[in-house]
Amino acid sequence: MANNNNTKNLNVPNLRFPEFKGEWEKYKVSDILEFFPTNSLSWDQLEYGTDNIYNLHYGLIHKGLPTQIELVNCSLPNIKKEFIPKNYTLCKDGDVAFADASEDTNDVGKVVEFLSCENKNIVCGLHTIHGRDKKNLTINGFKGYAFSSEIFRCQIRCLSQGTKIYSISPKNFKDISIGVPAKEEQSKIAALLRLLDYRIEAQNKIIEKYESLIKGLNEKLLINKKEYTTYQLSDICEIRSGYSGAQLTGTQGLMVSRIETISKHCINLDKVGYVKPFNSSADFKLHIGDILFSNINSVQYIGNTAFVDREYNLYHGMNLLRLIPHKTVEPFYIFLLLNTITYKSYFQSICNKAISQASINQTELGKTVIHIPDLSYQKQICLVYNSLYNKKSLENLYLQVLKQQKSYLLRQMFI
Repeated sequence: MANNNNTKNLNVPNLRFPEFKGEWEKYKVSDILEFFPTNSLSWDQLEYGTDNIYNLHYGLIHKGLPTQIELVNCSLPNIKKEFIPKNYTLCKDGDVAFADASEDTNDVGKVVEFLSCENKNIVCGLHTIHGRDKKNLTINGFKGYAFSSEIFRCQIRCLSQGTKIYSISPKNFKDISIGVPAKEEQSKIAALLRLLDYRIEAQNKIIEKYESLIKGLNEKLLINKKEYTTYQLSDICEIRSGYSGAQLTGTQGLMVSRIETISKHCINLDKVGYVKPFNSSADFKLHIGDILFSNINSVQYIGNTAFVDREYNLYHGMNLLRLIPHKTVEPFYIFLLLNTITYKSYFQSICNKAISQASINQTELGKTVIHIPDLSYQKQICLVYNSLYNKKSLENLYLQVLKQQKSYLLRQMFI
């Protein structure tokens, strides 16, 4: 690729295939796209697995769908028969759909492009903006990436409105511009990014295979055998609450908050924030080998655990399980055991299901019955799982590299 960082010509991207010359044309997005009305059907008016009209809900754009929608690889819900609207516009290959609302400005205007509708009837639904190239200036496959580029996203962020919920409307697109090269160049850009998306999809599947293997082994290797020794959790663990007075400030000191997206091997760093330093005792320090337990949360997150493999300060939103000095129990084995489906289901069954959030008190948690094998078997199991988690961590790191590469190309290949 040719690097154009030093060019004085503003209408070319920083990174470009060397065989292409000349400037890109810049257009207002409203001059390129024709917009169509969308429906406002909620999730309870949709279902999966029927032959009714497919419906693209904005929640799927935010989570789950790739930039390019191919129905052979993507699952869209159907509209329940009694809610099928009287008037609608069917999506065609090359159409785009933007999410018009989000709690995060980075996700407002997030886009998908229909690359292969497979002759199916698809409509755009709640909080989406349905657009179609009315001038035939773009090839199918280019628009999804162009509208995902950083320069386009910056314009969207500047125009999004709201306080807690940010939104855009079709009217905003008259104030947003996009660069469009010749169709041959569009085709090569789209092909490169699509290949990278395929590799990211493959990497996700590799990670899913490791997760599936770990879950399968959990129930086979860890769940109670008759010859195991039986304990209550309070017999082998000290159960502590975290400090509840810390406030997120962006200053010094690590804070671990509620565990939601669980990291199986160590604390999920995405859930770590910063707090003001305060005069705390050692009671709020996390030690290597501690186990964090999400005891106050939404029901689906109750019982999520994380194994601490470095030192932190513990603050709020969870319990800490610290092994009582015990020669016959491995802390990592306890973590593995509590992380099984069997125990997750148990914790969700005994929690107090309040309206806003569920909870488990320390007494009930301490009564949890666990079955522990001899120390040599525990160590063997821990070695196996450490190998699996380390391999999965490496695959996750490679996934992040692929995503960073795509992000770089989206910043450099568009204007």
